Amino acid sequence: MRKRSKIELSVAVETPSWRKAWPSLKSDIAELVRAAAMHPGVADRALGVVSVVLAGDATLQRLNRQFRGKDRPTNVLSFPDEAEPLGGIAVSYQTVKRQALEQKKKFANHSKHMILHGFLHLLGYDHQIKKAARLMEGIEIAILDDLGIPNPYLIEKTSA
Repeated sequence: MRKRSKIELSVAVETPSWRKAWPSLKSDIAELVRAAAMHPGVADRALGVVSVVLAGDATLQRLNRQFRGKDRPTNVLSFPDEAEPLGGIAVSYQTVKRQALEQKKKFANHSKHMILHGFLHLLGYDHQIKKAARLMEGIEIAILDDLGIPNPYLIEKTSA
């Protein structure tokens, strides 16, 4: 019998546009994190507290500059916390919205993918090496598929 993962989740909305574009965001994020935490290969690592901050480009640019030395906004950043297992995920509304439009994806689906991507980083997954990238992408595809979300590495038929 597999042990149930214990995840505590908090969601903070710093940029109000998130709520307008994705009204069910808190329940959707909770469902996403639950699904990810129960996925084989993830469940044994998914223990602790995760905070999701839904912000904008200015916040993500500041964090990206401060922690990665890159002076530009990005879609998602993860911040492991050694004092508290797991950590935080910050996501930019403007960047995710723009990417969703460019990639012809639903905004909520692309947002979920970015949050899941950040969550997997907190669990130690990475995509710097090709083999590790294939593993991480495969996990993302499987979890999103379980939630009825198309493969994020393919273009969706329905626009944002």
